[in-house]
Amino acid sequence: MTTFTRRGCVMTGLAAVAALTLASPAPGSTTDTANTANTAKAAPRRATPVRMTLPAPTGPYQVGVTSLHLVDRARRDPWVAARPYRELMVSVRYPARAAGGHPRAPQMLPGEAAAFEDWSNFSADIPKGLADWGATLAHAHLDAPVARHSGRGFPVLIYSPGAADPRSLGSTLADELASRGYAVVSVDHTYEAPGVQFPDGRVARTRMPEEAGKAKTPAQVTELLKKLTAVRVADTRFVLDELGRSALPRPLRGALDLRAVGMFGQSGGGFTAAQAMHDDRRIKAAVNMDGVMGYTQRDDDPAHPSTVGTDGLDRPLLLMGKEGDDHHTVASWKAVWEHSSGWHRDLTLTGAAHASFTDAQSLVPQLAGQDGEGGLSRKTVEKLVGTVAPDRSVAVQRACVTAFFDRWLRGRGGKLLDGPSARFPEIRFVR
Repeated sequence: MTTFTRRGCVMTGLAAVAALTLASPAPGSTTDTANTANTAKAAPRRATPVRMTLPAPTGPYQVGVTSLHLVDRARRDPWVAARPYRELMVSVRYPARAAGGHPRAPQMLPGEAAAFEDWSNFSADIPKGLADWGATLAHAHLDAPVARHSGRGFPVLIYSPGAADPRSLGSTLADELASRGYAVVSVDHTYEAPGVQFPDGRVARTRMPEEAGKAKTPAQVTELLKKLTAVRVADTRFVLDELGRSALPRPLRGALDLRAVGMFGQSGGGFTAAQAMHDDRRIKAAVNMDGVMGYTQRDDDPAHPSTVGTDGLDRPLLLMGKEGDDHHTVASWKAVWEHSSGWHRDLTLTGAAHASFTDAQSLVPQLAGQDGEGGLSRKTVEKLVGTVAPDRSVAVQRACVTAFFDRWLRGRGGKLLDGPSARFPEIRFVR
């Protein structure tokens, strides 16, 4: 999720949801196919939209991916009252034995790309028509055969995206972790993401601008943030339930080790990871990438703490923040830090911005103006993804997140998270 500013206050977690109406009008329709306006300032147009690429994974495995359509009939949809059940789409990435004959998966399906173009967290900064969101390919191959595994299967990692972001914006890190022997389950939070495309072609469009528009008072904003987090945690727990109920296609059954589950996410997804671990003992370790963990409109405001803040955690937590975000400056991080008995670390990625912890780190710089053609200014690029070199930012995140889960889900050694490393001078350990 990108960073918004309101009345001089920088907001980087779920708090940015309260500012969504500044970026775009509400969809204005209760149907799944409502259209929204893009409000980015006009910029010189390129002759054709930019086609972007994502960095390839570096692990020893090729990567396969399949999608699951999960239906929770025990829960009404919390965002659309007329729907008597909750539907989710998730992607499962896994180590593959071979990828020949299996095409690379699109980062976004056509309906998701169209919805993202119409409205997203980037709408105020990226002009409509500049990017070809539907052209980017992930490095996971559709339904490739699963690699051989031990009797326990591959450790499982749940990925939750930033508030109002699609699961596809975490493709780079998900592909990397799968290439290193993990099964990565990425969750779209329906009616929160810009668009979620189901197997029958339906596209559930976001309701977040409309919901934010209803929150007229600080108390209502707080309640919206609480609801959004509660929905996300409930989605996560349902997905874990379904994975244990043979929701997987036959080739993947027995390939996932549900006794070794971790979770990671950016922004609101990082908060979701920490809160879900607090609420569900099945989650053994979590990574929060620049996500505020309280129900507040200001990062430095300790009001309205979450239970993960008041109780802390007794299992491992890795905090990764942009420049300026750490447990000394973000009140909710301070609360979790002081109340946690489990292993915890606080790392700053120097030169990073909030969206650096998503695929935007690689994609946005490709939208910069070149050769006199229209594109994003350097100022806009740095606003969205900071000044850190994209390849270094990606390398740091891959190394740190992999090292964290290797330590706590696989029991493997390694000293990367014990202190500063000459290999990764971009990481600062916050004491």
